[in-house]
Amino acid sequence: MPLQDPAVAPHPYLDPAATLDARVTDLLRRMTLREKAGQLNQRMYGWHAYRRTPDGSFRITEALRAETERFEGLGALYGLMRADAWSGIGHREGPGSADSADLADLVQRHVLEHSRLRIPALFVEEVPHGHMALDGTVLPANLAVGATWDPALYERAAAHAAAELRARGGHLALVSALDIARDPRWGRTEECFGEDPHLAARLAEALVRGMQGTGEFLAPDKAAVVLKHFAGQGATVGGRNSAESELGPRELHEIHLPAAHAGVRAGAAAVMAAYNEVDGLPCSGNRALLTGLLRDRWGFEGLVMADGLAVDRLARITGDKVSAGALALEAGVDLSLWDEGFTHLAEAVERGLASEAALDAAVARVLRLKFRLGLFEQPYTHRAPVAADAGRELSTDLARACVTLLHNRAGALPIGPSVRRVAVLGPHAATTAHQLGDYTAPQRPGAGVSVLDALRRLAPPGTDVRHAWGAALTGDDRTHIPEAVATAAACDLAVLVLGGSSARTPGTEFDVNGAARTVVSEMTCGEGVDLAGLRLGEAQHALLDAVVATRTPTVVVLIQGRPHVVPDTADALITAWYPGPWGGEAIAEVLLGLTEPAGRLPVSVPRSAARLPAYYNHKDTEYGSYADGDADPLYSFGHGLSYTSFHHGPPRLTGHTVEVDVTNTGARPGRTVVQLYVRRLRTPVWPRALELRAFEAVRLAPGECRTVAIRLGADRLELVGAGLETVVPSQAVEIRVAASAREALTAVPLVFRQSGQSLTAPAETPL
Repeated sequence: MPLQDPAVAPHPYLDPAATLDARVTDLLRRMTLREKAGQLNQRMYGWHAYRRTPDGSFRITEALRAETERFEGLGALYGLMRADAWSGIGHREGPGSADSADLADLVQRHVLEHSRLRIPALFVEEVPHGHMALDGTVLPANLAVGATWDPALYERAAAHAAAELRARGGHLALVSALDIARDPRWGRTEECFGEDPHLAARLAEALVRGMQGTGEFLAPDKAAVVLKHFAGQGATVGGRNSAESELGPRELHEIHLPAAHAGVRAGAAAVMAAYNEVDGLPCSGNRALLTGLLRDRWGFEGLVMADGLAVDRLARITGDKVSAGALALEAGVDLSLWDEGFTHLAEAVERGLASEAALDAAVARVLRLKFRLGLFEQPYTHRAPVAADAGRELSTDLARACVTLLHNRAGALPIGPSVRRVAVLGPHAATTAHQLGDYTAPQRPGAGVSVLDALRRLAPPGTDVRHAWGAALTGDDRTHIPEAVATAAACDLAVLVLGGSSARTPGTEFDVNGAARTVVSEMTCGEGVDLAGLRLGEAQHALLDAVVATRTPTVVVLIQGRPHVVPDTADALITAWYPGPWGGEAIAEVLLGLTEPAGRLPVSVPRSAARLPAYYNHKDTEYGSYADGDADPLYSFGHGLSYTSFHHGPPRLTGHTVEVDVTNTGARPGRTVVQLYVRRLRTPVWPRALELRAFEAVRLAPGECRTVAIRLGADRLELVGAGLETVVPSQAVEIRVAASAREALTAVPLVFRQSGQSLTAPAETPL
């Protein structure tokens, strides 16, 4: 219902026919300093705003009443529908798909009744890989999405997640999309799309298009996106969460900013300032980053939200939380998260620590987003039905696309008709709990499909699928290994399902921002779970060694949130990352040959934690090895095998289009990803060994040849210049087209000269 009787002449800000600028200006001039400060606060944990009553309905709490009274309204509320071990919300306490909208409308009604100007609240929710709420569709984690190399599929999945969020009453989706995985020891590697800025940028664009759509106003089934984390959080020292970042400005601009810039150009409504510091200043207090770069250079007009309690952390350099809030506001933060510092903004303005102009600019951005969402015309939930089956289908499609075959000796896969007895072993074999990733709500009993269940259902009739647990994820308990070895020895094939887990349990201890503080028995990844090494648990290694020693052909399937180091002893190796609840079905389909392995590595897999960094796009130097071992990764970025084979012809340049003939030279249909890398020969700054600049997936029937055309505009050849400006210099460049970064190093190059907007093939190679 509208916020004002249509029979009464509306204030300009309540007139939907007025321009956005006019509405924001009119409302802002009517607000008190206290009301303005309230719009920038997101102090409450949303699960403290309600309680379920004995009759199954909801009531609001005194905590919510006190918060709305404090600021005569409520700017934003975080996590009203969040459910997990940290919040303590499960199926008994929290809202599910049937009653989330009722709860959202109850809280919104209370906010409106206690706002003098009837300003609705923003409901902010975690949507890292689907809405983190009871009954929400869980998608594969971001690293798995990166392995699909399929922005179009991800865009459709993101659109579904937005529709679910809005149908339940949410408005803003917090989505990790900007972090670049440069050190796999970092527990939040799973939240990255990969190690490459171009791949991350294409997926960030797809995310924004899918969730927000296009246009100034958001449709009722679209959600505003908060891209996190800005910027450089993936470069913290030693892979330790929230540690300092030793980032030079060039590394920041070349590696860690392109995804953010792409998201901003796609129209992202907001970004979240990261915890880490850049050149000595934490991102939430870094005016050069949040205002000088983001707003002034990039022209960003949306919101900047601080990460949880990041504003209060600034008190370490300002001396107190009032001045910390002032520093963040003046730096460019518009909306805090759980901080005390922003609750004192009125005091900070009165004391001259912050200007009212900065306060007004931030409030205007918050109000503008509320108008764009249509909340003044329709503050309550638009209850459009969202098909749960569609969510499951999209999640499974992403899972199928992310399964990556790393090696396959002697044709161990797909499982052939001669295999009549299959042993399915390992800690991941019979459960879905570890397929989900961090930031996942509790699942209902029976939800999802394990690898074991899927193999039993999909294997040819008469196939005897046996199971033994074998080992736990962590620790060195080898008690159950003999049973698994006996099972493997009695079978024609052993499928060993190993890996890590980000599953949180009620026994997990948490920091005040929700990061895991102590690692519980099976949590080996996720926020706060950084590792010094990349080996699996000792019992898992012992299980692998023992099963391989039976000489039964062995296939290892890794379910993981980071690339682990696994002995190269099995006959075949697959990684599925965290493939989501229905990932077991996708894995089984690939094992049985019902689906082709389509994934490609979004990160390089190192040989050990002692040989980091392992990313492919390092600077082009001649000293890159160790005296006592190979520095190259075990599997390179972009790598992934198929059950068929492909041949890439030499690239050709026609105008701004690179063409390459790709042939399926095998006996099965398959998908390959044509990867276009650039190697700069003449540059104003020291170049990288290779840079991914474009990619295109193609599906081919056996024997089919197709010309893949990739447009290589000037924007794909931009370079960060000596003064950190984006330039398209005149230079000699090699194009290398291949199926992975490693193959690109030896691919036949196409050499051309770039001059402004023109690309011309020179008569001879300039080196």
